[in-house]
Amino acid sequence: MLAAAVAAGVMLTSPTAHAQWLVTPEEAQASQAAPQPLTPRTAPAATPGAPRVNLLAPNLSNTVPSPTRIQVRFDATAPARIQPETFKVRYGAFRLDITNRITAASKVTAEGIDVAEAALPKGSHRLFIEIQDSMGRVGERVVAFVVE
Repeated sequence: MLAAAVAAGVMLTSPTAHAQWLVTPEEAQASQAAPQPLTPRTAPAATPGAPRVNLLAPNLSNTVPSPTRIQVRFDATAPARIQPETFKVRYGAFRLDITNRITAASKVTAEGIDVAEAALPKGSHRLFIEIQDSMGRVGERVVAFVVE
């Protein structure tokens, strides 16, 4: 049954949660087929003191296997504190909100989130990970990777 679920699309598992879908193959395919947005010549300036979203896993230097671990750490600038309830994850060109799919598999804390296994279909993927601190500043990280 697990093999069929993995073949059918994307799911997340953790030691404390049942398998949950991250994105379907149809959602991934639609995102990959969408026209790429125009990219500004300069990146918008980061808000001074905004929280940092650090990707600890997977290693993005090569293609990513499936399933893979997704581990993110949040760092706030004192005296601010990370507000875990503001955690958001959006997927792909349409920025589909998949926050609930991820939080069903792993608990978000002020330190970060750790998803034991994220099964993803082959192809290019982009996650927009966002967190806010107690001073209302928002930190975002775009994670782009290719699944083999």
